[in-house]
Amino acid sequence: MARTKNALIRYKTLDKCLQNNYRQWTLEDLINACSDALYELEGRNVSVSKRTIQLDIQLMRSDKLGYHAPIEVYDKKYYRYSDPDYTITDIPLTENDMQVLSETMEMLKQFRDFSLFQELTGIFNKLEDKIYTQKSKRPSIIHLDKNEDLKGLEFLDELYQAILKEVVLVITYKSFKARHPQIMVIHPYLLKEFNNRWFLVGKKHSGNVVFHLALDRIQKIDYNFDLTYQPRHLDADTYYQHTIGVTVKDDTQLQTVVFKVNRENAPYVETKPFHRSQEIVQRHKGGAVTFSIYVHLNFELERLLLGFGETLEVLEPLQLRNRMKQKFIKGVSLYNSVHD
Repeated sequence: MARTKNALIRYKTLDKCLQNNYRQWTLEDLINACSDALYELEGRNVSVSKRTIQLDIQLMRSDKLGYHAPIEVYDKKYYRYSDPDYTITDIPLTENDMQVLSETMEMLKQFRDFSLFQELTGIFNKLEDKIYTQKSKRPSIIHLDKNEDLKGLEFLDELYQAILKEVVLVITYKSFKARHPQIMVIHPYLLKEFNNRWFLVGKKHSGNVVFHLALDRIQKIDYNFDLTYQPRHLDADTYYQHTIGVTVKDDTQLQTVVFKVNRENAPYVETKPFHRSQEIVQRHKGGAVTFSIYVHLNFELERLLLGFGETLEVLEPLQLRNRMKQKFIKGVSLYNSVHD
């Protein structure tokens, strides 16, 4: 069993390395990466020989594992996938895999009523549906929103491990406004998902301000093991408790927002609140409803409110009402102009 587990760890590590086209991987690099992965997971030094990695690569290329991995050698020295989109994680599950997953799901279902697992109900349902569709060869019953072309997701596991192991990162990052990428030394703290985009939450080595980096703007990740990691207790639930999105403002931007929604759209807002602080202020005779939320005034809030168009009116605070008014005036001017 230990041999099989170690082999799976090596395959996964090799797959992760060969997907990273920002780095050139020699055979020695691959050996070191597998040795490091085994040490991290086993807690002890595991000897990985050159011959072992060569056999692993040969096996991954073959059909014995079902991978048919397109591993190629270029410049007579470096290894990579000839298909940059290839990964062994896309390989269909075997009958044995399905049996193990089914047994695991049956075990997990016994704990569904415990509070610890209540927030994972959607994940359980999706996994159970995936197992069912694989077994029955029928279309999926559950469909979740996903963006297959979203960039930066290949960094998720690497960033997660860096946060877990408290490693200082050297990130090459290019924002939408920048002409050229910049290199930043980052102490990572959290991974945050909002609106189907992922962000790394951390601070620069030279500063103390917490900020967000969009994963789809990250070009390269390296490490600085010479710098001491600067830990910071950052409880996500507390940090984002008054924020819609990822732009956390100071207390001067924390205000009660009052808005009125027309009769047709009020049920949508009532059943799917904008924020946990949402309350009903007044139900009007015509069916419209006035709500309030206590949040930071940020870009994401404005975009959410604008999404309801003419069906939602911001009543308070005045500064937000005026900003919304100006945005609608500019929007109307676009539709009033004549285009060729």
